[in-house]
Amino acid sequence: MKKTKIFRVFSILISILLVISAVFVAYQAYVLSILPNNILWMAIIILVLIVAILLLLLNFSSKRVWSRLVSSILVIACSCGLFIGTQYMSEANGFIDTVTNTSGKIKHTVQVYALKSSKISEPADLTNKKVGVLKDIDTTSTSKSWSDLKRKSANVTQKKYKSVEALAKALYGKEVSAIIVSDSYVSGIEEIDNYKDFGSKTVSILKTIYYTKDNLSANAVSDITSKPFTIEISGNDNYGGLESVARSDVNMLVTINPKTHDVLMTSIPRDYYIQYACEDGECPVGELDKLTHTGMTGLDTTRDTLEKMLDVDINYTVRLDFEAVKSVVDAVGGIDVYVKKGYAVDQFYTNPGVEGVHEGKNHLDGARALAYARERYAYEEGDRQRVKNQQQVLKALINKVLSSNALTHYNDLLKAMSGVFETNMTDSEIKQFVQYQLQDNPKWNFESYVLDGQGDMLYCAMAGQAASVLVPDQRTIDIASKKIKAVIAGKKASSVSSKLKGEFTMPDYMTGVQSQDTSSSYSSDTSQYTTNQSVDYSGSTYYDASSQAQTQTYTPTEDTTYQQDASVDNTVGAQ
Repeated sequence: MKKTKIFRVFSILISILLVISAVFVAYQAYVLSILPNNILWMAIIILVLIVAILLLLLNFSSKRVWSRLVSSILVIACSCGLFIGTQYMSEANGFIDTVTNTSGKIKHTVQVYALKSSKISEPADLTNKKVGVLKDIDTTSTSKSWSDLKRKSANVTQKKYKSVEALAKALYGKEVSAIIVSDSYVSGIEEIDNYKDFGSKTVSILKTIYYTKDNLSANAVSDITSKPFTIEISGNDNYGGLESVARSDVNMLVTINPKTHDVLMTSIPRDYYIQYACEDGECPVGELDKLTHTGMTGLDTTRDTLEKMLDVDINYTVRLDFEAVKSVVDAVGGIDVYVKKGYAVDQFYTNPGVEGVHEGKNHLDGARALAYARERYAYEEGDRQRVKNQQQVLKALINKVLSSNALTHYNDLLKAMSGVFETNMTDSEIKQFVQYQLQDNPKWNFESYVLDGQGDMLYCAMAGQAASVLVPDQRTIDIASKKIKAVIAGKKASSVSSKLKGEFTMPDYMTGVQSQDTSSSYSSDTSQYTTNQSVDYSGSTYYDASSQAQTQTYTPTEDTTYQQDASVDNTVGAQ
């Protein structure tokens, strides 16, 4: 009798636990809103039936010990499973909130650097000394850092320079005791041959952090499950964080038509020579520069610039850092890519020590996928092949995430993607699209296109000096624009021919631009864009994929990005 009473109390407690867990999981499923309504309500009905059956077995089953034990185990196991399901759905909902609810602020970090050998360790040590600053570049950051510095050191004076290379040269040559540089420019300094040791040779003695408003609003479509839209994907070079401004090293437009199930991936090389466009005047409007530098004034500048160049509307943006590729690929168990004949790579020069790829099918883990997406030195086409690899990795990753096997990596996938990408899509739009994918399970047709051009050495506004760039071929810009518009109109991207007609044509905004390629080493670096000292845009040096050899051998030379034009006067007298 006493044992029966104890079991009755126990059965009531675990029954309450089962009901609570069922209510929680049903609520989380409703809040998450990724299941189509018919599936959601069917799942809830099935859940209610299972709970009812278990409660009946537990409370009205035979009084035999074994039946009580079995029913108790079933109820407890079901309760635990439902609580785990609740946790998973809560994490998924939190993840969507995280990637869609950005802070609305952009972080800017600017620092004062001195040589370690100078024994300068704090701002007070700069009293009565000169500090180098950029003259016409990054003036807002310089001004804020200078104000902080003036409060902490007496009689410090400025000496202005026109380029980051001239600034670094002044520090190394001890013309100045320190320099003021934003974090987004440091990687540019370290790309210059003479200053690759900038990070190890200098010390930061003052850091200034300030925030500006993020104006990256979406141009949302009315129904993301039926209306075509274009997403800008920007991969920055700022490892470990998204809130800071950084160069946009991956630039891809993904145009999706949910009705026709067509996806067009349009890649633009990072060194594409573009004309700045932005609405708020935060960028050097109308100036010419390489595309990657537009990210240093905000992703809205990159978006506006691409919209103007391609004459298309970009509805949404997705920003991710390089680490996203590595962690997400590992989370889904790796991806498969196919390497064409002649494109095998024994070693990735961009990521030394990482195993390369062979001809045919390759299964890549996160580290190899990241290296494959970043590599350019191993290919004669340089950045042209890199953006093709990026498209291949993205397509393989999307297919893997959309596969049924992805459910087995659900928790790992959420953890991998947390904090490494953000979007201006709303949470409801993301959930609606997931609902659409689960309900219709469409078979997506992927197409791709890469913009192209000719290499040169031209003045870049952000760098304040000449740099290696890819001069756009207007024909490829026109083709890309037509392909995007075709997908939007419900047609195949392939309905627009990719065949180039006529000769190489520069964009109108490049009228009158003169080559500044005075470097003999530049033209010998086959990882850069082919050029020569007397540039003739007649198409003679235009890259033709059909002319490439079946095998590729290449010994990488140093990156010539930010190479200085000797004709530029780089210094201005001290203030």
